[in-house]
Amino acid sequence: MVFEKVGRNTDVAFILDDGTGRMKCRRWMNENFDTIEMEEILEGMYVRVNGHLKSFQGAKQLVAFSVRPVTNFDEVTFHFIDCIHNHLQTKSQGEGLTPTQPQLVDTSLSTPMRNGLNGSQTAPSSQLSGQFSIDGLKSCDQLVLDYLQQPSSIGQEKGIHRDELSRQLKFPVEKIMESIRSLEEEGLIYSTIDEFHYKSTASG
Repeated sequence: MVFEKVGRNTDVAFILDDGTGRMKCRRWMNENFDTIEMEEILEGMYVRVNGHLKSFQGAKQLVAFSVRPVTNFDEVTFHFIDCIHNHLQTKSQGEGLTPTQPQLVDTSLSTPMRNGLNGSQTAPSSQLSGQFSIDGLKSCDQLVLDYLQQPSSIGQEKGIHRDELSRQLKFPVEKIMESIRSLEEEGLIYSTIDEFHYKSTASG
C-alpha cells in the first residue's frame, strides 16, 4: 500500500507498506510513460512494485522501475502467502534443516494470475522453480528470459513485444503469456509501455 507520495519533476517518492514493514521507494521520471504510470498511483492504493534494492548512507530504499495498481485482490492474499513461505524457508535454513521442494501451494488454489501453469511452478522462490524440464531441455520460461537478456533485446528501449517472443521462440502466444506472468511474479522481467512489451530486470 502506498503512503506519503511526493511528486517532483525528476522523480516520485513514496512509502511502501507490504504488511511486514515499510520501505522508502523512488521512481525516476525518465520517460513520458513513467509520468503517466505514476499519475495513476494514489495514496492508500494497493500496488505491485518491481525494482532494485539500493543502500544510500546506510538506509535501504527501493528504486522502482514498475509501479502498477493491484486490480485483483487475490494478489494481496497471495503476497501474504508468499511472505509466510519465505519466512518458513528462511527459518528452516537458519536451523540447519533441509527445506522441502517448494510444493507449498496447492495448485487447485491458484489465484488467477497463477492459473495455466499446471503446477509447473508453485510459490515463488529466489530461484526459478521448474526452470528446466525433466529431459534437460530449457522450459519456455527460461527461453523467454534468455531472449530478453540478449544484448539486442536489452537495447530495445520499449522492450520486446509478446508477439515477437512467440514468433522467435515458436511458442503459442498463450504459452508465452503464461511464462511472462511467471517471470514477472519472480521479479525477473517487467512490462514497459503496455501489457505487451517486456524487459529483463537484469537490463536495468
